Amino acid sequence: MSDRLRITWYGVTIFLSSAFLLVLEILAGRLIAPYVGVSLYTWTAIIGVILAGLSLGNWLGGIWADRGGNELAAGITLALAGLFSLGILFLLTLVAPLIEAREMTLLGASFFYVLTLFFMPAVLLGVVTPLLTTLALGLDRRTGHIVGRMHALAALGSILGTFVTGYVLIQYLGTRGIIIGTAIGLFLLALPFFKGRSRAAPIAVLVAAVGLILVTDARNGFSNPCDRESNYFCIRVVDDSERAPFGVARSLVLDHLVHGTNHDSEPGMLISPYVQLMDELALEHFGEEKAETLRWFFAGGGAYTLPRSVRSRTPNATVAVAELDPLVTRTAEEGLFLDTAGMRVVHADARTVLTREPSEHYDVIVSDAFHDISIPYHLVTSEYAELVRSRLAPDGIYLLNVLDAFPDPRLVKSMMKTLSESFEHVHVWMDMVPPEAERMTFVISASDAREPPETLVARRGFDHRWLRVTEPMMQTGTAFDALPLLTDDYVPVERLVSEFYFEDLGR
Repeated sequence: MSDRLRITWYGVTIFLSSAFLLVLEILAGRLIAPYVGVSLYTWTAIIGVILAGLSLGNWLGGIWADRGGNELAAGITLALAGLFSLGILFLLTLVAPLIEAREMTLLGASFFYVLTLFFMPAVLLGVVTPLLTTLALGLDRRTGHIVGRMHALAALGSILGTFVTGYVLIQYLGTRGIIIGTAIGLFLLALPFFKGRSRAAPIAVLVAAVGLILVTDARNGFSNPCDRESNYFCIRVVDDSERAPFGVARSLVLDHLVHGTNHDSEPGMLISPYVQLMDELALEHFGEEKAETLRWFFAGGGAYTLPRSVRSRTPNATVAVAELDPLVTRTAEEGLFLDTAGMRVVHADARTVLTREPSEHYDVIVSDAFHDISIPYHLVTSEYAELVRSRLAPDGIYLLNVLDAFPDPRLVKSMMKTLSESFEHVHVWMDMVPPEAERMTFVISASDAREPPETLVARRGFDHRWLRVTEPMMQTGTAFDALPLLTDDYVPVERLVSEFYFEDLGR
């Protein structure tokens, strides 16, 4: 092989190995989502650990190159990277039970997952670029030309791996398929480096790979906890019939959080108290007669529990739903008894939908797009509150549910402070006051029309009684004045819900 072709071969290897590294990095967020969710902290752990591994690998690769590292060394490194990539699924079967048993905080669990699963592949793939760049410099004296080319190829490979994984691979292959494909790709990259040399190394790699596959399969490591994977969520449908008084009920789980529960034959049955509360708040606000023809807008569909209930009970009502993920809607239709006939479903961001429809006005706007640690920042700001108010009828009501820590829900209180800039009557509701600190679902109501009652008793469905806890909550814990006003420029959600990351509040 000529020197020119050999340098090209090195460049292609650097390009592809860098692409595989970013494939693993993007994949990391999806792989650990069913266990710790997706948040700024999980992505910080992912990026930090991958960069640390890459940096260490670059350093070791440079030392190895100076001490006689050759093509065989590159082949061994790529093969080991393939083995450690394949080993991610086996390690996950060991790490997940260990973390769950220790009840680690979300911050610690996120870091430990990424460190044990992805650090070594990052180190090994970091070795490749300096090693092959040094070998290329031995074939071409144009130092700047070679170094610049190899760095550019590494960057381009990283870009390709990022876009292909995020836009294509996760949707069509799933996490397990991508990991297996990455391992195979790295093994194939390694093969040419073993040509004409001892067969012991590739045979050892093959034996180790087969062994890993067997032990991983024995521990169900290839079994995907997700029924479906989209660009946004790990999606599961689970049987929850024990929560229903009769019949069959199923719940939608997005990443690690139950998002809604639907009954097969009773679409009007609202099993989750907070969902029933939002329905009862709208009923109390407008009365039964007007409730028959209300115009509803839902920011987030999920299981479509409340939209489905509204359509079944009040067929003359108007229901519009902005659900970002089309696969969530399809899952609800196929597994959660949803019939979207009569609904207007838009698969786009709720803020975008409301912005581009200035002539539309609704009686009720419901935000049901919040997870515990994954808060869409742009849906909690004063700018969004103003947008919601402008799309509400003069007597309309805005309802939203948020998971936060009791007894001092700082995010909820900040959201109330922000909403108070746009609405006259802003209140928070609970169905029970827990005896000790825990995370729970709060419902916030906002309106310009009138003050709601202090106690709300269910008029239909399950017997429940909810309390308006606005005043005592404002007097407990962090002072209202000390909390930030949330704007598009400043939304410190992670700081406000830091208890979820640093304390065990019953994940």
